[in-house]
Amino acid sequence: MRRLLIGLAAVVLIVIVMGLYLLVSSGASGPVQPIAYSHKLHAGEYQIPCQYCHSSARRSPVAGIPSVERCMGCHKIVAADKPEIQKLKSYWDRKMPIPWIRVYNQPDFVFFDHEPHVRKGIECQSCHGPIQTMERVYEAVNLNMARCVNCHRQNQVSVDCLICHR
Repeated sequence: MRRLLIGLAAVVLIVIVMGLYLLVSSGASGPVQPIAYSHKLHAGEYQIPCQYCHSSARRSPVAGIPSVERCMGCHKIVAADKPEIQKLKSYWDRKMPIPWIRVYNQPDFVFFDHEPHVRKGIECQSCHGPIQTMERVYEAVNLNMARCVNCHRQNQVSVDCLICHR
């Protein structure tokens, strides 16, 4: 009986350790991008505002991915000799967009517009988590209907279904 309990405890321990490993490794590191871009460096250490690179957020539904031209605006000079910046320059020279891997995805039946949220002064971190601490962006916050509806109710904003489901 004692052997059975020890064996069972070992199996439970292994399952817990594997579960924790999968939990930590799956989301907390985010997808590997074509260029290792650090939000921790740019938004954190250098305190570059989100909207400097994601300028579409203040005037359109999507925040947008910065163009290669936007990146090269700084990196023609800054850190131009670094390997990741050389990758950036390669896209620039070939006149190709960087094939970034999307981190946040909403179902096709959901419409979300960044512009009114930016206009109201809602911090990007409210929905995207502590982006300024991330080496690689990961989905730190589960952006689901309950979260959005709760936020709208707390802030006394309309929860009309047609706002998000068009």
